[in-house]
Amino acid sequence: MKSLTDPSQALSTGLAKIRTEFHVPDGFPVVVVAAAEAAAKRVPNQHADRTAMPFVTLDPASSTDLDQAFSIEASGGDLLLHYAIADVAWFVEDGDAVDLEAWTRGETLYLPDGKAGLYPPVIAEAAASLLPDGSRPAVVFTVRVAQDGAAKLDGAERAIIQSRAKLAYDSVKASDVPAGFAEMARRMAMNEKRRGASRVDPPEQEVERLADGTFRLSFRPLLQSEQDNAALSLAANMAIADAMFAHHTGLFRVMSEPDAFRVQRLRSAAQALGLSWPASTSLRDYQRTLDPTDPQQAALMLEIRHASAGASYQPYKEGVVPWHEAMAATYAHATAPLRRLADRYVVRCALAIANGQPVSQAVTDAFARLPQVMGRADSHASQINHAAIDLAEAVMLKGREGETFKAAVTDVVDHGVRVQLADMPVVANVKASGLRQGDDLTLRLVLADPDQRSIVFEPV
Repeated sequence: MKSLTDPSQALSTGLAKIRTEFHVPDGFPVVVVAAAEAAAKRVPNQHADRTAMPFVTLDPASSTDLDQAFSIEASGGDLLLHYAIADVAWFVEDGDAVDLEAWTRGETLYLPDGKAGLYPPVIAEAAASLLPDGSRPAVVFTVRVAQDGAAKLDGAERAIIQSRAKLAYDSVKASDVPAGFAEMARRMAMNEKRRGASRVDPPEQEVERLADGTFRLSFRPLLQSEQDNAALSLAANMAIADAMFAHHTGLFRVMSEPDAFRVQRLRSAAQALGLSWPASTSLRDYQRTLDPTDPQQAALMLEIRHASAGASYQPYKEGVVPWHEAMAATYAHATAPLRRLADRYVVRCALAIANGQPVSQAVTDAFARLPQVMGRADSHASQINHAAIDLAEAVMLKGREGETFKAAVTDVVDHGVRVQLADMPVVANVKASGLRQGDDLTLRLVLADPDQRSIVFEPV
């Protein structure tokens, strides 16, 4: 991890420029704020009282838009996950000002100096957020997780809950979470292995704002608490996806596997990085063995991520099984409705199915429109994230032109190679020939321009 020294305020200036360049919303229109403030005062009257259940949340310490709270209990050999999801639909009605604004945004945008929310803070960080400062309306999904990790939706209801604690990834202790938390994560991991899932989480570049107002650029692997918490979302999303598919409706997250050409390039990359990949082992099986804390293996994990065609959204189609290759399962997004528009409709769909009710036409119509809207929003968020990282790299290296840096080749790209610096969380493309993946080399910094978010290296 590297702190960014920025006496000239180039990072702050650059982030402001990114917000302008990528049209990041600054607040909400007056009419949307007024509608949200009125909606936040709605008193829930269609919700069961589940305030006695011991729900907790687990998120980054600074998060205030809390989508999920959970409680776990044993049921014979099974575990019951009671997964409370913020009941955004209670506050946002089809066609109202808040809803229309959300359709223009698609998802919350995150920048190092702050976020541009999908919904106004009075909803996303107060009335609908599952904070422990009072009762909140939620949709509680009960997911039954068997000993082999198979997850099934047992039921869903609108309920009033009261979170007992706001837990943080970097400080949570085993005694803080419900009994069964680690066991559920173990079961889900075992089920992934049985399915042959290839979901991997390589460390990626991240720019974060620290408590003292400074910024840090780092390669950060997921904490164990994050991985275990992700297992809960995985269980709920898979169970909801299966329920929707069985009822011939829904919106699914789909992803295809890399083609044969890309797989062969990945095999070449593994060989160049000094990694052993047996010819008889598939990509799906091999990548499950990779260790994100090992630099060579982490580099290959990133290349595998880049080789993927990427995930997208797909509404139910008769005769088509929606498939997510990395999950090796039918999969959906339902657990983050405060941050993703699509989740609000999937939650509404699953709630209706679980209670034997028809899925509304408004939800079905939304499923047809959402793939394009969410695809555009995902692309927008990715562009902003890359711009922020490019800016942080240029700020970190500004003033060091002429210095040399050790690096390793992670991939061969058009007109050169992609490299990762040995001692800094910096990735760059370099014009060079005759190099292979895994090669070590020394680079001289030619240019670091925060204004253009550009860095240029040349081989020594």
